[in-house]
Amino acid sequence: MWAPSGHNRQPWHFLVIQDKEMLDRMSDFAVDRMRRSSLEWVRNLAGKDGYHLFHNAPTVIVVSGTHPDEPPLSALVDCSAAIQNMLVAAESLDIGTCWIGLARFFFEDEKQLPSLRIPEGYRPLYSVAMGYKADDYIPTPMPRKSGTVSWYRRGE
Repeated sequence: MWAPSGHNRQPWHFLVIQDKEMLDRMSDFAVDRMRRSSLEWVRNLAGKDGYHLFHNAPTVIVVSGTHPDEPPLSALVDCSAAIQNMLVAAESLDIGTCWIGLARFFFEDEKQLPSLRIPEGYRPLYSVAMGYKADDYIPTPMPRKSGTVSWYRRGE
């Protein structure tokens, strides 16, 4: 909640879900939709045996923002900054996290959305799965792409 936001509008709402049945239902629905995606990598992910959208985490936070046509116009960016703060804070407490963008397959269904009881004026954007880590293994990060930074200096 202490993330920066445009004009300090704080256009977010956080729904903390700690109900396994609800998380399983959301996952099952999203995975079913993912299997019919036009994107091959999404279909392949959904086709993995035992795949659970939230990695069976005990807690999922649904991050919602104000409608993109309403002020502030930066709700998506502001909510993303709030998520990044959550990820960093959780890591400092040795809590594992995963930013889940594919929850959109659940969020985009008008029949399913009311079950989340998100306040009027907000729409869900992303979710964050959270839980204590199963072990101390930390995978080596993938190599970073090169050529993603350039410089503009006076006189050059």
